[in-house]
Amino acid sequence: MNNQVLMKPQRPVGIVGYGSYVPMYRLPSSEIARIWQSGGKGPIKEKAVAGLDEDTITISIEAARNALARAGIAPEELRAVWVGSESHPYAVKPSSTIVAEALGTTPYHLAADFEFACKAGTEALQAAIGLVGAGMADYALAIGADNAQGRPGDALEYTAASGGTAFIMGPAENALAVCAGSVSYVTDTPDFWRRAYQHYPSHGGRFTGEPAYFAHIQAAAESIFEALELSAKDFDYAIFHQPNVKFPYRVAKRLGFTKEQLQPGILSNVIGNTYAGAAITGFSATLDIAQPGERILMVSFGSGAGSDAFVWEVTEKLEERRERAPLVSEYIERRVEIDYGLYTRYRSKLLVK
Repeated sequence: MNNQVLMKPQRPVGIVGYGSYVPMYRLPSSEIARIWQSGGKGPIKEKAVAGLDEDTITISIEAARNALARAGIAPEELRAVWVGSESHPYAVKPSSTIVAEALGTTPYHLAADFEFACKAGTEALQAAIGLVGAGMADYALAIGADNAQGRPGDALEYTAASGGTAFIMGPAENALAVCAGSVSYVTDTPDFWRRAYQHYPSHGGRFTGEPAYFAHIQAAAESIFEALELSAKDFDYAIFHQPNVKFPYRVAKRLGFTKEQLQPGILSNVIGNTYAGAAITGFSATLDIAQPGERILMVSFGSGAGSDAFVWEVTEKLEERRERAPLVSEYIERRVEIDYGLYTRYRSKLLVK
């Protein structure tokens, strides 16, 4: 059965360019705890906060420019620009057209916005793999970015952060990491949602862990293991969605991975949960240190709920190309600490309903 659920393109496809962007502002968890007298939230040190002039679109543009630099192709060679997010600035007007215009991709290309909570970015990635794999295009851009929202005083406020990552998919012969296959596992699980006209999302408490996050990631990972005849020991690295620090380690242990295999993809303790950019930014940080011949598992999770699992095989082209754009670690080190008052101003947090 699992051979039937495996998605594999008709022609070999891989990542020819990748890039991330993380805003410089950081809000410490201790500052949130000071305001709400909630005692702090364990290993979460701080989160990335977008500035007054930043949103999902600007984050996407910066990440995409880095991906183009690594790919070494002209923007007009892209035949698709897809932006996955749960914080698109406009309810009716695509983010993707603005991103494409800023990159210089217009006018002959596909453009669309994707939504599926925290796996909107990997939905866009799946579509890009399919487009290139079918031979309809040589290059397609997939982005996952968010300027995440969290109700003041809610537990989500400790982790809801800003950031994003972009991937350019292209023919495998030009790729720095080739896609060996993917599996998607999706159900209707009400763990997290935001109704129309509501400013902040709600979460289903007890549904968040077992019936949502763990069930979907584990099922997607186990299915791709079976389909490709692999196990945890066959991978050098693994990246899972990171709503907090504990969840990815727990699901990794269930699947047979060690803590060492999860590094350096664990970023939630230093930049928070970047939602649509979370798993793929962890993947980007892993590509920053990966070596030719290594194998990487990436599994996203989106509330609502679903997971996309991918197996990637690193090529010799990665080492030279990664120096063409900033590393994720460089964005993490470039930080300016802010207090809760400035955070309130930057993110319009005076609105609490």
